[in-house]
Amino acid sequence: MTEDVSIRHAISYADTLDLMANLALRRARLSSFRKIALGTWRTTYDPSVYGSMELRMDGALAYLNDFRERTGKKATLTHLFVKAIAEALVKTPEANAVMRWNRVYLRQDVAIFCQVAMTDEGSEKIDLSGLTIYEVQRKSLEQICDEFQERVALVRARKDPALERTRKTMGRLPAGLVHYLLRFLSFLIYTLNLDLSRFGLPRDPFGGVMITNIGSLGLDIAYPPLAPYSRVPLVVALGAVREAPVVEGGRLVVGKLMNVSVTFDHRFIDGAHAAAMARTVRAFMENPAAALG
Repeated sequence: MTEDVSIRHAISYADTLDLMANLALRRARLSSFRKIALGTWRTTYDPSVYGSMELRMDGALAYLNDFRERTGKKATLTHLFVKAIAEALVKTPEANAVMRWNRVYLRQDVAIFCQVAMTDEGSEKIDLSGLTIYEVQRKSLEQICDEFQERVALVRARKDPALERTRKTMGRLPAGLVHYLLRFLSFLIYTLNLDLSRFGLPRDPFGGVMITNIGSLGLDIAYPPLAPYSRVPLVVALGAVREAPVVEGGRLVVGKLMNVSVTFDHRFIDGAHAAAMARTVRAFMENPAAALG
């Protein structure tokens, strides 16, 4: 009898707390990606610098149309931009780096991580995943298209072994522990530079640059945050291609434009590096044939 009274008092007290609450709240159901996001940042402070540029895309779109007709490959602006960023990193190697022990180490190859939108299993919630293309500077646009298509199919079909193992692990962990696991894995993979592939983890899971196509979501401009555990110093967001008036040869014409938004780590990428990379990317995207043939 006394126990029943205690339970009723506890319920009554909880109801009183709800009535006194500032906000009406309900705890969210977290996807594995959202747990990773919560485990990534402890505060809003970081060494991020933000910038954007507007690219003329008529030449890139014409090149892609010609490329598809010649090869039968479904090349996209993301594939083309992967090559553009790779060329920019080859010409500006100081930006292709990783931070270890508070020192900058230059990467010897170009690896680029591309985010992929997917529906979380068992719900209609949007989740994010991705894939990394390695040694991009040595691969043709055709090779990138084939590898990208094959890897995306595996990711969306949930048949990528390493990725699915990671998703299941994050799904089981309490959100409060994810931050410590991410920091520990980052310490092993990057600070100590250990090869953990024997334990099912890829050697370089995030590469040196992250690219996300926000244009596919109908957005023009967005500035993605850096993910500290990934040690990636540069994140690029590709906006939607739109028609806009531009001046060409002293005349006003309709052109195809796209905004590119970037976030970079100011500890070892500065304005001079960013400007040099921007010049390379602009020249590449406005005239891909000059770079790729």
